Amino acid sequence: MENRSLEWKVGAFVAVGLLLLAGLLVSFSKGVTRFARTYELYLRTTDIGGIKKGAAVLMAGYPVGNVTDLSLDPDTGVARLRLEILEQYRIRTNALFVIEQSGFLGDQYVAIYPGTNGAAAYLEPGQEVECPPPFNLQQTARDASGFIRRIDQTARRLDATIADIRRLVLNEPTLVQASNTLDQLAAFSARAARAMDRVDRILQEQTPTVETALSNLNFATAEFGRFTHELNRTLEAHTNDVDVILDRLESVSAQVDALLQDLRAGRGLAGRLFTDETLARHLEEIAANLSVTTSNLNRFGLWRLLWKPRPEPRLVATNREAVRAPHHPFP
Repeated sequence: MENRSLEWKVGAFVAVGLLLLAGLLVSFSKGVTRFARTYELYLRTTDIGGIKKGAAVLMAGYPVGNVTDLSLDPDTGVARLRLEILEQYRIRTNALFVIEQSGFLGDQYVAIYPGTNGAAAYLEPGQEVECPPPFNLQQTARDASGFIRRIDQTARRLDATIADIRRLVLNEPTLVQASNTLDQLAAFSARAARAMDRVDRILQEQTPTVETALSNLNFATAEFGRFTHELNRTLEAHTNDVDVILDRLESVSAQVDALLQDLRAGRGLAGRLFTDETLARHLEEIAANLSVTTSNLNRFGLWRLLWKPRPEPRLVATNREAVRAPHHPFP
């Protein structure tokens, strides 16, 4: 009897221990257990990083499920994760699924970030969702290494550029020229300041003259405006007269053109004078004779031209010199 009672005691103790152990496992387990009611969701991504089967699924930092399976499509290279989500936690379609890591070297897990739009529909059980690839520390390190190398090359080029500047620009002759240039610039600035002072003084002294000139200019502008207005009124009032004058000018111009054409064609007396050389030569001879006649009339008068005196007897010179006969204008 004592052995049987001892066995019952030991069995009861073991059963209580197992129950306590099961309770502890349920209380401290991460994610879902076999006894919880869940539904499945699938994630599709090009890189799962280092996530493993059984990884936790956290929403707002709280465990809501586990990763229960991992698969890879060899044709497309797309990985597929199966998630077991507790039934009481519904996820909307605008939620973001991201594979993250706990700390720098911690385990990876699936983080769910709910969307801000609360009117979005819920994901149905078995629905597939896109998931971006996780942060790749090694790829980032390689990119950072290449970036550091480029920075190093840029630093070397910058050092070479600074050395060239020191050698070519910051030498003694260049610095002397720069100093001379600055001196000249300072002198020019001083002269410019003095010139501006003189201009300011002249403007202050000549302000009344300038104001008078501006007032005169305004008056002249106003007078010119009035003159233009009066001219417009005059032109408007005498538009018909101006048209008649223009018509007459056009008629006179046509007549002059006709006269010039007649002259060129040799029609009329004037045209014959221009084209007939014999008549033109006779006209020139007549003009020359008239010129001689008018000259004689001016010199001797009309009576001496009409009356011709008798010639006087010539005297014989005793000293063998011929005595000049009296000069008559008409032999």
